[in-house]
Amino acid sequence: MSDTIERVKCLIIGSGPAGYTAAIYAARADMKPLMYTGMEPGGQLTTTTEVDNFPGYPEGIDGPTMMVQLQKQAERFGTEVRIGMVTSVEFSKEVGGIHKATVDNNKVIEAESVIISTGATAKYLGLPSEQKLRGGGVSACAVCDGFFYKGQDVAIVGAGDTAAEEATYLANICNKVTMLVRKDYMKASKAMQHRVTSTPNIDLRYNTEVDEVLGDMVVEGLRMKNNETGEKEEIAITGLFIAIGHKPNTDIFKGQLDMDETGYLITKGKTTKTNIPGVFASGDVQDKEYRQAVTAAGTGCMAALDAERYLATIETEEEVEA
Repeated sequence: MSDTIERVKCLIIGSGPAGYTAAIYAARADMKPLMYTGMEPGGQLTTTTEVDNFPGYPEGIDGPTMMVQLQKQAERFGTEVRIGMVTSVEFSKEVGGIHKATVDNNKVIEAESVIISTGATAKYLGLPSEQKLRGGGVSACAVCDGFFYKGQDVAIVGAGDTAAEEATYLANICNKVTMLVRKDYMKASKAMQHRVTSTPNIDLRYNTEVDEVLGDMVVEGLRMKNNETGEKEEIAITGLFIAIGHKPNTDIFKGQLDMDETGYLITKGKTTKTNIPGVFASGDVQDKEYRQAVTAAGTGCMAALDAERYLATIETEEEVEA
């Protein structure tokens, strides 16, 4: 390991709406934040072609452009944005302690405060045709992209509460929703199952999986396969929504930060505080309920304010001791 060690007041791990918003607030508070973007600078929104539901963009904006603008705004106030991956961390449990983060396995950053905005990664089926058409009709967020398929026929894959909720959401704006459930039962709560089965334009298919997503540049159809009979069927659709869950990007924090059974970081009350003093979590890494760009940005603001207040408290205590 390199002996290069750098000390900063505020380290932001991860980018996206949460990270960049935290950076804007932290920089304006003269915390001189240093951000490492991670392997996907800008986060999940860089894979979204059109963002129509973020306040302030009446004509909509594509995800990558929005992230570039957020980065420029953060840099305007003094944030240093670096491309790099934090590969390990060593958090101090002491109030006022120094936290250590190793970047790309060789550079050590010492930080008085840390804001985590590493996000969560949507799970996909892994089919080549599905991956080819991501952004061309294949989406992992019905609330984000469903509007573009108003009055059209779509399909959704999943069996849990999120899938059921998104299926009924799509049913309100789409002509027909074909819902594919891999097993012969749904994992969703009874109430959510009832919402699905009582919605007339949801065609619920049990024991059914995606065999192939059809289309060259955009989704044009879907070939389904019954995993009991082996029978295949093609339907015409314009959108395919994958709702089989998300994986929070928290592996490097295991054993140090409190997290739930699926890996989402646990924050205290209505704050962004983790169980470690001076370490804060914002965005999808700690939000499995909403997962929207605007809510991520909101918690990014909160994390920066929490970090600023934490550092101010530490500085006050040091002055008193002096």
